[in-house]
Amino acid sequence: MFFTSLIFVFFARMTDVCLGTIRILFLTRGKRFHAAFLGFFEVLIHVTALSQVVGNLDSPWKLLVYALGFSCGNIVGGFLEEKLAVGYTLVELIPKTNTPELVTALRNESFGVTVLEGKGRTGPRHILTIILRRKDLPRLRAVIDQIEPDVFYTELDARLIKGGYFRGMDKK
Repeated sequence: MFFTSLIFVFFARMTDVCLGTIRILFLTRGKRFHAAFLGFFEVLIHVTALSQVVGNLDSPWKLLVYALGFSCGNIVGGFLEEKLAVGYTLVELIPKTNTPELVTALRNESFGVTVLEGKGRTGPRHILTIILRRKDLPRLRAVIDQIEPDVFYTELDARLIKGGYFRGMDKK
């Protein structure tokens, strides 16, 4: 019975932290109703697990397992967040060379690429701007690594997009 209670506390805490991670992801992506739905279950599970610990403060094992569930929940929640890949990302690339080849390769993979002129420390540079679905990032990185593996680039979250070209989206 005691061992079963420890397992329950661990998995309940891990689950509620996973839900919290995904809830925050939904909030930052503007999906309030999804976040509210997950938040309901997150709190329900959290309070249930917490009651098992607070009701038995004479057992340090439950407190230890509760904390361990929290830690593991962060790891699993982060993993799930990467796999869900909800939302869009803005990627800015600054290639040293091969700009036309890189632009062509990216466009051949149906990425919308905007090319800007910039000035770097050593002279003129091209800045490639791409907004894409987060789930398409591995494919984008593969194209970049194949053409110009030493390219400098940044990835930023894009909260809202409107218009433009996105692979797989119908034009209206």
